[in-house]
Amino acid sequence: GNTKRRWARRPRRRATARAAAAAQISCWEVPVLTTIRVWFTKTGEASYISLLDLQRVMQRALKRSGLPVWYTLGFNPHIYMTFAAPLSLGQESLAETVDFKSEAEGYDWDAAAPALSACLPRGIKVTRIAPAVLDAGDIACAAYEVRYAEKDAQAACAAWEAYNAAPAAEVVKEGKRGKKKTVDLKAHLPEVQLMRKNGGLVVCMRLPAGSVLNVNPVLVLGWLEQQHGLPAASGNILRTGIYTRNGEKFS
Repeated sequence: GNTKRRWARRPRRRATARAAAAAQISCWEVPVLTTIRVWFTKTGEASYISLLDLQRVMQRALKRSGLPVWYTLGFNPHIYMTFAAPLSLGQESLAETVDFKSEAEGYDWDAAAPALSACLPRGIKVTRIAPAVLDAGDIACAAYEVRYAEKDAQAACAAWEAYNAAPAAEVVKEGKRGKKKTVDLKAHLPEVQLMRKNGGLVVCMRLPAGSVLNVNPVLVLGWLEQQHGLPAASGNILRTGIYTRNGEKFS
């Protein structure tokens, strides 16, 4: 009986040793990863692609493009992606970013932009690919344009001038956990710039877009509709840039 017990123990010791050796080897082979940032525009019908669908679109495009993308380890390898300050459905943007990891060194990322663009649907175009410089947590605000057609320009101009003259513009903002709080838009957006263009009206503004404080331009349009009868749907929202606390462009 003792002999059997001794023989039963030995394979366990050898298996444990093999597992420890394998774990040690896997630790030695941890790849050196670089965060690569893709800048892209999302306009037209592509503005109605939800964030979840956009993640799937980017996953497929990166696979088809042949770029040296790093995949997570395990039984279900996939591309680890991060979108910075994603927009609400229906809002267009000239400044969208998505990050992924890569083991490649010295790769010409800018030259790969057309290949990735060719794998994306209409309305999404890659403008630049390069190693990330800043972290998404450095984002503080975003610049927007709200555009009105010629038929709505006069009413929109009057409503926005009223906003500029208003001492306060309070709205109810709902948080991620359903908590509601009152926000004075004038504290974050004291005044907007108005420009007439091709018979229409363009409204330029900057709003907080960080992880701690984020003010959706829809809140401003909702206030205008409630207070001055300007339909929120008459304004087309376009994000033109993302900036840090120092006013520098997010890179």
